[in-house]
Amino acid sequence: MHFAEVDTGDYRIYAGAIERPRQFGYVAAVVVMRQDRAPDKREAYRDENLAGGYGWATPAEALRFAINAGKEAVMCSIGMRA
Repeated sequence: MHFAEVDTGDYRIYAGAIERPRQFGYVAAVVVMRQDRAPDKREAYRDENLAGGYGWATPAEALRFAINAGKEAVMCSIGMRA
């Protein structure tokens, strides 16, 4: 398993690249958490099987896809609140 964290405005994106069992590649996963001052952080978005479970060749590719998906979820969330 490989992980990356990225802060985007009031959100933190947790990206993961998970090796697929008995198959080639890595699955991309993402969790987006709202970072406000409340002690309990709120999950804004989660997808543990991005791109339908597509097997990315490297962990870096899967992480890049997951981070971009998290950023897109943040942009959609901000647009819905405005």
